[in-house]
Amino acid sequence: MTWEVALSEWTTPPLNPALGSFSIETAFFEEYLGNVTFPNTLSINLFNNLKQRAGVAPEIRIGGITADSTFWNPNQDVVLYSFIDDTGALRNTTLGPQFWNSVKLLPEGTKIVMTLSLNQTGALSMAEAAWAGLGPGIISRFEIGNEPDQYSLQLDAQNYTAIWEPWSVNISKALNVPCPEFQVGATAIDPLWPYNTPQAEAQSDCVSALAAGADDGHTVKTCSEHTYQYSVCDPTRAAVATLTNLVNHTRLAEYLDLWQPRIHAVRSRLGPDGFVIGEFNSVSCSGRDNVNNTFGQAMWLLDTTLYAASINISRVYVHQGGPLALQSSTQLKHGGLSLYNLWYPVDNQNGPTQVFPSYSAYLFVSELIGGSKTLRTANIFPGRQANGSSITTAGGDPSAGQISVYGYWEAPFTKYPAKLAILNLEIFNSTVTYPRPNVTVNFSTFLSKLGQTVIVKRLTAPGADIKYGNLTTWAGRNFASGVADGEVVEEKTTTGQVDVAASSAILITCYE
Repeated sequence: MTWEVALSEWTTPPLNPALGSFSIETAFFEEYLGNVTFPNTLSINLFNNLKQRAGVAPEIRIGGITADSTFWNPNQDVVLYSFIDDTGALRNTTLGPQFWNSVKLLPEGTKIVMTLSLNQTGALSMAEAAWAGLGPGIISRFEIGNEPDQYSLQLDAQNYTAIWEPWSVNISKALNVPCPEFQVGATAIDPLWPYNTPQAEAQSDCVSALAAGADDGHTVKTCSEHTYQYSVCDPTRAAVATLTNLVNHTRLAEYLDLWQPRIHAVRSRLGPDGFVIGEFNSVSCSGRDNVNNTFGQAMWLLDTTLYAASINISRVYVHQGGPLALQSSTQLKHGGLSLYNLWYPVDNQNGPTQVFPSYSAYLFVSELIGGSKTLRTANIFPGRQANGSSITTAGGDPSAGQISVYGYWEAPFTKYPAKLAILNLEIFNSTVTYPRPNVTVNFSTFLSKLGQTVIVKRLTAPGADIKYGNLTTWAGRNFASGVADGEVVEEKTTTGQVDVAASSAILITCYE
């Protein structure tokens, strides 16, 4: 398999080094980080691994559905208290002063997006407490409200903006914030297609909020929207939330392409860092067993993150939390931690403390960034159509093993990439008896000279169905304990070709 060079027109501006970031449900934050007396060393090590590779720590958004029922109590002794009623529904959460010390357990330099309740009661006191407890050196942005487009049919872009805009101005004045520090949107309903119809334009989203005057007070720094490609919130959607559907480049590209018009509109107004996916994961209502806790999800997470970057999404915040009874009365799971989480920081009803294969996808992304602040990307294969999409036929390209290829160019910009990411999303499960398929990729077109040496690192597991971190390796090592176990495995080749097995990915680093 070979490709022609596909370059400048579709190459992005420099990537944000915190491309692969996290959203942590407010009510579950202490479970992830612990507290000063009992810090969660697993989580701290896992976050540090990413910082060491990317050069900066991933950003952390503290938010989610529980943020709108979270309150501040300056007299509370414990870090966090959640009230759960007799039905098992988490009704509200209260933070105390020790919460900010838990936040400070994150790696040095971590930036925080703090979600405030759109219910005006307590929003100002929470903002003041966060600003005093963390300060501008840690808080990157505030957002007000989580998924307001799901509140009620009456809360359209105009009504939302009428609440949001003056509150962003008033909070800025109260905190004496001299520059835009707010993230608008946090909406969750998928864009309608085609996008230029009256129905689509009537949706509540970042574009319609900005058009309604959300930035009239000059407080908006970024726009956030949420993406969940599949769902188990109800039986109808659960039926299609399968591993085969998830691990498919065409499906995920078609899904993220729905946001391209919004991305273009927001970036033209707010700049190249303006559009983020502030919360996302694979399957809403907390995921599905044997789908989201597998190595298949690692492949999905990697391709989703790299594709998002290639269509000019600045950062993606993968959501971590737990099943909440108030999300849906028909969802598959209630209680414990979510099946789509990258790891379980504590023992819970859905499993023991453990690292899932999907964490390895963020290791790949962090090492790809490698401390660079000038790295640009383009989707090389399947490549771009005239409308900016990167899709082939429905179901992808099975003859080529569902191959997806991304190139990365360092400044000063040249014809030849510094790195290549090659993913083979063809499903291969560990339980089958036939040999594992692979595709031989000829990437010599992207090398500056014949016989150039490249370094190859592999992300792999025995199959897409594997659920264990200790069977998942990035460059030969597993991270099931939170720290690297094993020796680094790197391959050198001068042939301009490499084999990529089904359900695996490789990172190629090119040296002159």
